[in-house]
Amino acid sequence: MQLTAWENFYVIVGSSAAALTGLQFVVIALIAQSRTRATGGDIAAFGSPTVVHFCVALFVAASMSAPWPSLVSAGITIAGCGFVGASYAVVVMRRAHGQARYKPVFEDWLWHVILPLLAYIALLAAGIMLHRVPAPSLFVIGAVTLLLVYIGIHNAWDTVTWVTLNQPPPDD
Repeated sequence: MQLTAWENFYVIVGSSAAALTGLQFVVIALIAQSRTRATGGDIAAFGSPTVVHFCVALFVAASMSAPWPSLVSAGITIAGCGFVGASYAVVVMRRAHGQARYKPVFEDWLWHVILPLLAYIALLAAGIMLHRVPAPSLFVIGAVTLLLVYIGIHNAWDTVTWVTLNQPPPDD
């Protein structure tokens, strides 16, 4: 089956997504210990989506490594994941727009809203098309999975640098 050729790719990307998910918990723990306090809205708009993107990459990697009887079954799973992800990206957009403490700039909109939404729409489309045009669909699914990992890395780094740069001076 065509998925067999992708095994190593999904083992690498899935393992990376899993490890980076754990690392995001470290980032949140560091934020909790800093003097810069994040609100629940901040975490919901900018922290939780990062974990979701890593987890979706892990889910796609696991799904594409499963012994599906046909590409139709795999496609339904991937399309469903894309639909749920796109819906979640719309929720994140609303949360980011509703921020009172921090007003997102273009780079925030790009990495936290636009790229994830496009990635999930592409995942939905590739899942729908997987059984009709397998080779291009497999490359789109692979690219989206890797893009979600890159988005997560960027957003985790963005969070850490923002907290570092916005630390209030120590109380001496």
